Amino acid sequence: MKTSIITGVATALLLALSTGSWAQDRHDAGQYIPAKKNNFFESIESKTDSFFKQKKEPVKRLYMDYTGVEVPKSINEFKMVASEKPVSQGITGTCWCFSTSSFYESEAARLGHPGIRLSEMFTVYWEYVEKAKEFVRTRGKSKFDEGSETNAVQRMMSKYGAVPLEAYTGLKPGQPYLDHAPMIDEMRSYLEGVKQRNAWNTDEVVATIKDIMNHYIGVPPSSVAYQGKQLSPKQYLRDVVGINPSDYVTFMSLKSEPMWTNAEYKVGDNWWHSKDYYNVPLSDFIGLIKNALKQGYSISIGGDVSEPGIDSKLGIMMIPSFDIPSSYINDDARLMRYLNGATTDDHAMHIVGYTQKSNGTWFLVKDSGSGGHNNLDHTGYWFMHEDYVKLKMMTATVNKNAVKDVLQKIAAK
Repeated sequence: MKTSIITGVATALLLALSTGSWAQDRHDAGQYIPAKKNNFFESIESKTDSFFKQKKEPVKRLYMDYTGVEVPKSINEFKMVASEKPVSQGITGTCWCFSTSSFYESEAARLGHPGIRLSEMFTVYWEYVEKAKEFVRTRGKSKFDEGSETNAVQRMMSKYGAVPLEAYTGLKPGQPYLDHAPMIDEMRSYLEGVKQRNAWNTDEVVATIKDIMNHYIGVPPSSVAYQGKQLSPKQYLRDVVGINPSDYVTFMSLKSEPMWTNAEYKVGDNWWHSKDYYNVPLSDFIGLIKNALKQGYSISIGGDVSEPGIDSKLGIMMIPSFDIPSSYINDDARLMRYLNGATTDDHAMHIVGYTQKSNGTWFLVKDSGSGGHNNLDHTGYWFMHEDYVKLKMMTATVNKNAVKDVLQKIAAK
């Protein structure tokens, strides 16, 4: 009798440890308080003369109370890959390009070409051109706005190459931050007119879209100077940055699609309906991210950043236990939130480091959005708990050499 009791207790203890009871036993508190100001974003609005809205009564939001919760305190706690300093995307919806351009800058450094800053707007310019073409091809059914996906950068690099930031900033003289609101409004208005007139002339539409962008963000260079030579953007990408776009793959993890196959990520920002996403179970998804970082690779990720466990003043992202206990985060919990709209595809960032705490792995995440620039201790970065990645981050772009084991499993299926 005593032996069976002892054996049962030991078995229960091992089971609890294996299922992550450290997190399940955590009982996080919430705070329903006035929404915390994003001072950085407000400063952008002020400097770009875009802040014309009337003041509103303070709204309240539910936040996780981090009192007593073990979180990283400093960037110095993280093992980091080489990366450039965080920059702001201004008032634009181009996080997909900023995060993944940052990712390719880190790849360039890893490949022996440190200090490169790529022009995000060069990629954005050609992305809009491709969107305009698709808008005509689909007779106005294709989505045309600022959003896209992390693998769009790879796609544009393959078609158009890349240029250094100093060759094409997208800023006019004296302009402090990017602001694409007027430009996107004019392009949308024009395309709506095309649709109403049934004027489906691809060359004419593309030419007009280029004219609009040329006015707002300038004409992209057809060549760049490097060590006394003029290089095309494709030559610059290949010979200076050292990037081969075909060396990169993108993963997703959604139970609604067949696992271990290529699938379409069915969100609006995947406007070209790419089916090049490798769909893997959640355990493999989080595993490949951790393993890539341990090998010295970084990852561009995309997902949802609208949760009560996000505190931009502290620069922390975590899943509160009052949302879902850690041990309950699985493929089904992830899919349910995707299908019911609780998880949306609204932001992309760049994982550049990791550290281990008693409550799991934490990631250092570089962010071009205003939220990541709203804390003073580690401006431009988030400390993101692994549970947040498991539940809310939907895609990951990485060098294929960092995930050979996963790709081999896919090939074997």
